[in-house]
Amino acid sequence: MAARPLIAVTGPLKGALGPRLCVAMGIWLAGGRPRQLRPGDDVTDWPWQGVVITGGHDVDPVLYAAEPEVNPRYDTERDAFESAMISQALAHGTPILGICRGAQLLNVALGGSLFQDLRARRRHTSHRRSLLPLKQIELSADSRLSQYLDTGLCRVNSLHNQAIDRLADALQVSARDQDDIIQAVEYRRPEHFVVGVQWHPEFLLYQLRQRQLFRALVCRARCQRLDAD
Repeated sequence: MAARPLIAVTGPLKGALGPRLCVAMGIWLAGGRPRQLRPGDDVTDWPWQGVVITGGHDVDPVLYAAEPEVNPRYDTERDAFESAMISQALAHGTPILGICRGAQLLNVALGGSLFQDLRARRRHTSHRRSLLPLKQIELSADSRLSQYLDTGLCRVNSLHNQAIDRLADALQVSARDQDDIIQAVEYRRPEHFVVGVQWHPEFLLYQLRQRQLFRALVCRARCQRLDAD
């Protein structure tokens, strides 16, 4: 069996233990070796073959030159740490999976912006937060994400109150929900695995197609490792 590629899993300095463990489980089941990282950890040597930017607090709007429209808790230390991780991963060609906040930060890091409150934009979908896959999304037929999940329609969970507004030039939309809110993005350059999803696949590991998302990440990470060797 090939050695497991090393996958960095980022998160806040404290808390979020449950989601981070679920992400680690998804990576391990897919054949990877997860390593938890927090703000302040030294990542200058860059041993990672893959990176997962996990969910959490809202992204500080100062990063996309906007004034706060809501009164959430921001984590500026985490914003800076994960933005640096994204920048280094892109520079190294390291596969990236952004989950919820991670997808939003990926878009911001590449020059995009966010809707800070989605309540007024929902007409056909509920704003209720749910771990259960109650929201239907439609994947773009020509997206790589639709190939990873092997479907054009699927149901996902929903725990977010923000989403992508202005899409970064380097990204393209992979999926939208019934209110036309962006639910997934991917890098325009197909040779790089850079995917962001608004839902939380780590809470849906009992579904084969959600495990396939982690498997796609680990597969590309394994190729990254072989190329490095």
